[in-house]
Amino acid sequence: MSATVSAVSPPPGRRGWHEDSAAILVGAALVGLALAVGWAFRPTADAGSRERYPKGWPSALSSTINKPQTWNASPAEALADRKGKPVGAAILLGLGWVVAVSAAGAVLRGHAVARVIPGAAVLGLLGALAYLLAAQKVIHYYNLEYPLWALVVGLVIGNTVGVPSWLAPALQGEYLIKTGLVLFGAEVLFSRLLELGLPGLLTSWVVTPIVLVATYLFGVHALRIPSRSLCMVISADMSVCGVSAAIATGAACRAKKEELSLAIGLSLAFTAVMMVAMPPFIRLAGIDPIVGGAWLGGTIDATGAVAAAGEILGRDLGDKRPAEVATTVKMIQNSMIGLIAFAVAVYWSGWVERGTAPMARSLAAEAWLRFPKFILGFLGTSILCSALFTTSPETALLVDGAIAGFTGPLRGWLFCVGFVCMGLQTVFRELAPVLVSGRPLLLYVLGQGLNLALSLAMATLTFGWLFRQGAGP
Repeated sequence: MSATVSAVSPPPGRRGWHEDSAAILVGAALVGLALAVGWAFRPTADAGSRERYPKGWPSALSSTINKPQTWNASPAEALADRKGKPVGAAILLGLGWVVAVSAAGAVLRGHAVARVIPGAAVLGLLGALAYLLAAQKVIHYYNLEYPLWALVVGLVIGNTVGVPSWLAPALQGEYLIKTGLVLFGAEVLFSRLLELGLPGLLTSWVVTPIVLVATYLFGVHALRIPSRSLCMVISADMSVCGVSAAIATGAACRAKKEELSLAIGLSLAFTAVMMVAMPPFIRLAGIDPIVGGAWLGGTIDATGAVAAAGEILGRDLGDKRPAEVATTVKMIQNSMIGLIAFAVAVYWSGWVERGTAPMARSLAAEAWLRFPKFILGFLGTSILCSALFTTSPETALLVDGAIAGFTGPLRGWLFCVGFVCMGLQTVFRELAPVLVSGRPLLLYVLGQGLNLALSLAMATLTFGWLFRQGAGP
């Protein structure tokens, strides 16, 4: 009997939307709000100047959301940014956005809003605590990011004192993360993905599926891990793009929350190690910096960690290109989320569970039923913002400003609170036999070893040889 706490179901007679549909609607509405506010408050002078607005137009919504800043000796330092400007009010407002998104999801899904709001506020405070821990100077230096601390906070509470009944209705972790992924779609801009052309596509789109399939099969047949869904989420998390891929494939193969938490925890731990270790290794090994940047982008899981590692490599070499190449390769990898999720849904319905129960519908219908529909929201916001980005210099700055000033920070908050919920709902004693065996850890290590080897070989072939001129300045 699982001890996992789940959100309450709608009362009899009240039919709510599916979780994915609610995430799509709320995420798309937030992207639309950011774009509308950005356009309404657009600059009157030099509106198309990238030199004047390198990060896009300033967003009027940016004052309504922030997170704890880097601090050293006292957590109180986190309430002011580097310029000494207070951010405490913006942090509280950011928490308020989380509560608002939770309330909107409750309404759309037919849940009692009054029962959700108090718990959502407490979860927001726990998310702020995770952000605060991640912002400590030493921890921040080693890039032990907020998802790790959010999981830890949730796991400690969930596996010690447990989840009180009044908090249970607010545990909408998957809905919050899915809404965040719809927002994330706005950041995946096709024009930027195509800047690297064929070498970037080859580095990401050839190696990734090979590593995913090989790692999954090795876990199932060689290591004999009893849960195929655990093998899949570990393989997808490690080979594609970390947390986002784990959530998408986990939905397609109906993985347990415990399995998702384990896969994400492994990913975050190794991401921190690789971000610190890979840049100096690239320098010591004499690897071409452009090849090294592509290698970072193809192997480190989290986009933020990829950018940080690329900046470390480029700063030491006095070259900005490694960071640009690393980030773009990772974004190309991120664009595979929908395709991978659909492939997993087809495979799971047609092969893994084909013999467990008689199929009441066709393979295509079963695969569509399993396909995580929130991916359509991810693709929709990506297409919309990609189209706007290429329309004119002004709309490009509009998109950049909306992302940097609002949707990006809000995505972080939703992810953070979503991971807290996942931690609260995870009871690791259910995975104790597998954890004690060490096989999930071995699977991740061996899979990442294959990923490192193949990604370096492909990056060397494409960026270092076949398309060397195209990779240059």
